Amino acid sequence: MLKHFTGSFIFTIVALIAGAAYGYASGGTVQAALAALWICVVLGILEVSLSFDNAVVNATTLKDMDAVWQQRFLTWGILIAVFGMRVIFPILIVAVAGNLGPIEAVQLSFGQPAEYARIVSEAHHSIMGFGGAFLFLVGLKFFMDAEKEHHWFPWIETKLVKFANLEALEIFIVLLLAYGISRLLPMAEGYTFFIAAVFGVFTFFAVDWLGHLLGASDDATGAVQRSGLGAFLYLEVLDASFSFDGVIGAFALSNNLIIIALGLGIGAMFVRSMTVALVRQGTLAQFMFLEHGAFWAILALAGIMFASVLVEIPETVTGLVGATLIGLSLWSSIRHQRANPSI
Repeated sequence: MLKHFTGSFIFTIVALIAGAAYGYASGGTVQAALAALWICVVLGILEVSLSFDNAVVNATTLKDMDAVWQQRFLTWGILIAVFGMRVIFPILIVAVAGNLGPIEAVQLSFGQPAEYARIVSEAHHSIMGFGGAFLFLVGLKFFMDAEKEHHWFPWIETKLVKFANLEALEIFIVLLLAYGISRLLPMAEGYTFFIAAVFGVFTFFAVDWLGHLLGASDDATGAVQRSGLGAFLYLEVLDASFSFDGVIGAFALSNNLIIIALGLGIGAMFVRSMTVALVRQGTLAQFMFLEHGAFWAILALAGIMFASVLVEIPETVTGLVGATLIGLSLWSSIRHQRANPSI
């Protein structure tokens, strides 16, 4: 198992050294270096705690991809996750929200980090609307699937399966929920939130359509199951949706783009390692309800993202909810395995 984490440990050591060196170069003191080092460690832990469910869902799709595309996701994908989501994404937010050019946004991130963080924070409603809507659809597609055979919580999951043949019901649910929340916000913020949710729904089905165009087939999760480019794109959008809360939350600890990228990059590497371990060890097949726990955690995260535009929800709560659901599903799987050793 540990062999799958070798690259992550190496990356962590390099990132922590780079963070401490950058802190020393910026502040000129050992104290500044230690402060930067500590923030990198905390951000790495934060990202991992928020991403247990991400690793499981990634593994669900990755296990059916061919070896070539698996490797591309684990190489190109990590570059997109670390540099795309943790560096380029916040810069694009600032560029769009602040009506700036990309170069001006980069200059702002280094010259006026407090202003840079403020602009990113002000984009919170649109980010949560988009990511929450996308993740809601991922979760609902899993549970509202007529071919789903096993149920972790039969009293609710069997009822959700009954709605599987109602076309576009999940879209109606998500948009109705988004509209209801938008009505509780000031008009301008509510409009921004709802339009972002609509784009989240559109993105999910655009990726779904592209996956089918590229030769997709639906799997037992009801999510998009593909073997090549379609699966790669689906996983990248899914990764992005999972990353939103971590990126936004990181600015509560630091305004420095480099420190944020290094800290969250550590977490992203460990998520990739967890994904590989789950696929290589066949963990999903061994633990029947682990996948269910991950998709319940997705629905919980989507709900938290929507609710966060109304009330402030600490990232620690988000991480604990996901980790608890994953832990409970693992425990239920072990109990089921012991009670049914022949299965």
